[in-house]
Amino acid sequence: MIKCLVVDDEPLARECIENYIQQVDFLEFAGSCKSALELSSVLEQTKVDVLFLDIQMPIMNGLEFLKVVENPPITILTTAFPNYAVEGFNLNVLDYLLKPIVFNRFFAAAMKVKKALHLQYEHPTSLLKDEEDCFFIKCDGRYVKIFTQDILFIEAMQNYVIIQTHEKRFITHLYLKNVAEKLNPEDFLRVHKSFIVAKSKIESASTTEIQIQSYKIPISRSYKKDTLLKVLDGKLWGGIGKQ
Repeated sequence: MIKCLVVDDEPLARECIENYIQQVDFLEFAGSCKSALELSSVLEQTKVDVLFLDIQMPIMNGLEFLKVVENPPITILTTAFPNYAVEGFNLNVLDYLLKPIVFNRFFAAAMKVKKALHLQYEHPTSLLKDEEDCFFIKCDGRYVKIFTQDILFIEAMQNYVIIQTHEKRFITHLYLKNVAEKLNPEDFLRVHKSFIVAKSKIESASTTEIQIQSYKIPISRSYKKDTLLKVLDGKLWGGIGKQ
């Protein structure tokens, strides 16, 4: 059984989720709290598998709690405010339920918990790897998960960036500088003021451009020397000739 703890300052909201938990045969209601401060003391005494955590609570909200607590249980946020979704996913929450919560959406979240715990027990590092290797962006009015291993390159376009993956391109309101700060420099390479490329996806390179599948990405003069050295990474049979 998956032990669930409900955290919400509204009695009706707690009662709703408690009732839903009792309808699902693999979930067990382990109690409820009225605040994040109460939750902190409960977690010291009780082992739970998943938190259904409200965001808007007095003194300390749910997101603030997740920022300060070490190794929280799997967390599903519950809130009436959709604008917290990105911040929540950046804190590695598993799902985000908008109030009023309907049962079929709750059940979908419960199935995610079941799958996640199965992965933890069978492959203890797999869930962590999944969270480390992905991020969310806002695209076409939705929050879309992007896996970093799927990225071919990222292109700046004024106040937006284009993230090109194997199968699709995504456009989102971000600055390339902010994207570069979040990517692992061992895996991604800035080759132009407007382009970042995935090193593992590079098929060929010259002093002026990089080839990734059918895409030709320009290398600017200021990045040329460092780009070739990092692309070749000591694996060139021969030397870099003058061109």
